[in-house]
Amino acid sequence: MRTSTGIAAALLPGLALAGASSCAAESSLLYVAAYPADGEAAGKLTTFKLDKSSLQSVAASDDCGPFPTWLTQANDVLYCINAARGSTAGGVISSLKIGADGSVTKLGSIGTIGDPVNTVAYGEDSHGLAMAHYEGGGIAIFDVADPSNITTIQAEVFDTPTTNTSFPAQSQSHPHQVILDPTGGFLVVPDLGADLLRIFQVNKTSLRYTNAGAYPLPRGSGPRHGAFLKAGDKTFLYTVSELSNSLTGFSVDTSDSGLALTQIYNATTHGDAKPLPAGTAAAEIHISPDNKFLTLSSRYERSLKHTTADGTVVDSDPLITFSVNAETGALAHVQTAPAGGIGPRHFAFNGDGSLVAAAAQDDGRVVVFARDVATGMIGKPVAETKVAGLPKFVMFG
Repeated sequence: MRTSTGIAAALLPGLALAGASSCAAESSLLYVAAYPADGEAAGKLTTFKLDKSSLQSVAASDDCGPFPTWLTQANDVLYCINAARGSTAGGVISSLKIGADGSVTKLGSIGTIGDPVNTVAYGEDSHGLAMAHYEGGGIAIFDVADPSNITTIQAEVFDTPTTNTSFPAQSQSHPHQVILDPTGGFLVVPDLGADLLRIFQVNKTSLRYTNAGAYPLPRGSGPRHGAFLKAGDKTFLYTVSELSNSLTGFSVDTSDSGLALTQIYNATTHGDAKPLPAGTAAAEIHISPDNKFLTLSSRYERSLKHTTADGTVVDSDPLITFSVNAETGALAHVQTAPAGGIGPRHFAFNGDGSLVAAAAQDDGRVVVFARDVATGMIGKPVAETKVAGLPKFVMFG
């Protein structure tokens, strides 16, 4: 669900955590996209350097536009969305060349249909970019073979659902993500407004898509994001629904003619039947790099505590981890850990899964945690930084 409040992306000095984990990271980069503050003109895309137990801002750019949100990296190019902030007027997707120091240089941009929220690279040499448009109620695909000259290949606005519930977010179609399956031949689009997992088959050369059906979820679910998991010859898909706060798993069968989903798991985002606090809203979901664990974020629970770098104890929403049975796709709860603050809209693993970076949107804080790769357990904070604004997205470079 979209957030109507904009908050700044101006960054305060990076903070080192006293007593940081002994497995603190080697030097690496993080990219953070943040909205502007109320009364400020624009947000920023900022590059942080994680060096042992400190996070320092090393570069900042306003080339994404005033409302930077989702980032997708393809080769040495970063594609950054400028959201339309609740408008159907449309947003912008920009291509940014990544420098050796993590700074970015704008190559090109193109307008989009209403309020883009997510992109994924696909096709030969990642020359295609698929996009979900929340307020625009549709999807679009772009040719990015020449990042300086992005061109639109296809764009489509979905029909308004014929029935809706009491949720205002379901008065129209609201695609929230575009997910590429492990074969690279299909896109799955969780449609929060229509309660559908829309399926499209893509041509890896021409990059064009064809409608391949949809999997309906119970009305009032609000599917938001999902992630595929490949285990040997088996493939699974897991989705989180924002309105029902449910976690659903599917076995996946693909062929030249389609992608079929069979439900194998369904529970709350905590893996049980216990009621969740009022206002809870599921957000992000990722599979660990070793394909053995699933972690999701849940917003506005305020159920845990996080001790900040200056020793202040604050409320925190959770990151919830499950182990995955590689044969059956069944999930088992492993841990409910603090995300570092309120509103973890997005989080990310580093390349080997030894770190997790979480963007606590409502607290204006980015926290990097140590993670035990063998057990999937998220450990102590390694480093954190305050963001004078609302961080929408974080990723390791």
